[in-house]
Amino acid sequence: MNEKPALLLLPNLLGEHRHHELFLPNSVDRAVSTIDGLIAESDSGGRRFLSHFETKIPQNRIPIALLNEHTHEEDYDFLLEPIRNGQRWGLVSDAGLPCIADPGSKLVWRARQLGIVIQAFVGPSSITLALMLSGFSGQRFIFHGYLDKDFENRVEQIKQMETFAQEEKYTQIFIEAPYRNKHLLESLLNTLSEHTLLCVCWDLTLQTQGILSQSVMNWKKSPLPNLEKKNAIFLIAG
Repeated sequence: MNEKPALLLLPNLLGEHRHHELFLPNSVDRAVSTIDGLIAESDSGGRRFLSHFETKIPQNRIPIALLNEHTHEEDYDFLLEPIRNGQRWGLVSDAGLPCIADPGSKLVWRARQLGIVIQAFVGPSSITLALMLSGFSGQRFIFHGYLDKDFENRVEQIKQMETFAQEEKYTQIFIEAPYRNKHLLESLLNTLSEHTLLCVCWDLTLQTQGILSQSVMNWKKSPLPNLEKKNAIFLIAG
């Protein structure tokens, strides 16, 4: 593998797995074996990621820099400085793929402005996995991230997404914090029309994985899944 200075966008596992080889290609093992440091959302998350791989220096000596919602844009040049000085650093996200529902995109944009070589590696994405498993159209879709925390604003967003799904045929995809999953599901079932299609996927790639994809009418007739403390993806189709 070319070991020139670069920012490596590394895929992560979507949950706790003993054998990462089931979900990450060999190219990721080779890439991690070349890095001098890692940019991660947390030190613990970064160390957990590194624990799956062989590294060129002891894992406890690999520096980890933090990039999360608390990172200021004026810190991006500091994060990228080691690469400009000739090193190879990885960027990893708790969400599966860097820059997808993740703050890494701004760092990549800054790296492009500075002329830094960027390499991306394939791996699991809960968003695309959910779309594949839902049975909904993957020709046109929109990912909204998190919906508004305010109840009335959230209901209005749901109505707008439903209209767009029905009239424009765009699959609508969004997420919620695990502790608010139950409230979001209740809002969806109370707001969407009975013939609208709703899919919920949770714990993707884990043994507890679940997918329920059906009309709102059938959702109301079925026992609701327990989504407490689970990472879930929600999808709406017309």
